[in-house]
Amino acid sequence: MVQTRKKYSQKEKAKIALEALKGSLTLNEISSKFGVHSSQIIKWKKQLQDGIEDIFSNKRKKKGYDDIRCTEQLYEIIGRQKIEIDWLKKKSELFKH
Repeated sequence: MVQTRKKYSQKEKAKIALEALKGSLTLNEISSKFGVHSSQIIKWKKQLQDGIEDIFSNKRKKKGYDDIRCTEQLYEIIGRQKIEIDWLKKKSELFKH
């Protein structure tokens, strides 16, 4: 008999990790309650603890904004260089004749 893996949504993972973080139930109780292996619960709990600071920061928003701004600056530089190259090509043709 082939068993397929159960896929948990982010919401379910967060709920289970929060339950483990609370500490009101033992790891075995949480495992049997949600049907998840204890090692997986430990992993999700650690991920929650490591990433909890990012929830209250604006790093995600700033990163996206900075990426857009950087891209715009690069396109601006490329545009200026293209204009300079075109101008130099025109001027160099004058000296050929």
